[in-house]
Amino acid sequence: MFKVTPNPPAPRRRRLFTVSPDIDTEALLANASEDLLSISAIAADLADDVEGSRRSVALALSRMADGVQLLVERALDHLESPQMQPRAEV
Repeated sequence: MFKVTPNPPAPRRRRLFTVSPDIDTEALLANASEDLLSISAIAADLADDVEGSRRSVALALSRMADGVQLLVERALDHLESPQMQPRAEV
């Protein structure tokens, strides 16, 4: 038999992971870059262990991570180079 609860508790909306709001953009991008390099390496390593379509998927994931890592690196370049930063409108 099922026990019916008249007012079931509301589901918790807690986050498993959070990012501290006081971390600067450069640190966030640097960590993202390192994580993307790790993802790419894991996917490339996996591609060596599988065959067929699974190998193609693993290689695609590795290449996608490489591409996103390049975007993050470019964003870091923009932060480090004053001439690449957008101008404030007057």
